[in-house]
This record gives sequence, structure tokens and C-alpha cells, in this order.
Amino acid sequence: SAYHARVSIPVPRARTYTPTALPSPLARMLAFGAIMVGGVCGMLVGWRFADLQCGGRERVVIVGRPVPVGTSPSQDDDGGGCGLIIGAGTIGGALIGAGGVAVVSVMALRAMGEWRTRLDTEVTHGTRA
Repeated sequence: SAYHARVSIPVPRARTYTPTALPSPLARMLAFGAIMVGGVCGMLVGWRFADLQCGGRERVVIVGRPVPVGTSPSQDDDGGGCGLIIGAGTIGGALIGAGGVAVVSVMALRAMGEWRTRLDTEVTHGTRA
């Protein structure tokens, strides 16, 4: 009909492939797991370090069984604020551990994405066999 001759209907076209630097979902999940493990390890280190600074719990091990040697006022009551120090050390250690692993993970994921993008462009331009 005459109407269809005057009106142009756009033809859907597939977009051209553009390489992405986004890492695979598996790589992102592994990086997230590594950050969690780094946070837990940092938390344990921070907790133990702060606990040692508050006097720790001196113990002697006799045939695999810990026996308390002495007591200190910070162990019986929290008048010295050791609970706050231990809590801050635990949270600080977790944040530092997770933050350090996160920086390394982001750099590794970006490097992987750039490497994959370079391979894609080399293959499409025919420079690679």
C-alpha cells in the first residue's frame, strides 16, 4: 500500500561485538572468596595481637592440656578496657586484611581483563595465528 511505501520501518540489526574488560563471573567469585579469607585471617591476627597487648593469657601446656599459670586483673574484670582494645584490634585486623587482599584482587582482575581484550583485538585484526 502507499502508506507502507512512505514510512520506513527500522530493521533490527545485531550490535557489533565490542570486547569487554569485565572478568568472568568465576574470577569475580574467586576474588570475593579470597577477600573473605583475607579478612578472616586478618581478624585472627588482629585479635591475637590485641590479646597479647592486654596481657594475654599465659599458659603452660602439660601433655596437651593448657593449665593457667597466673591471673591478672584484666582477665577477671574488664576494668582496664581490654575488651574494647581486643574488639578494635579484631575489627582493625579484619579490615586491613580484607583491604589488602581486595587491592591485589582488583589489580589481578583488571590485568586479566586487559589481557583478554588484547587477545581479542589481536585475533580480529589477524596479527595472531
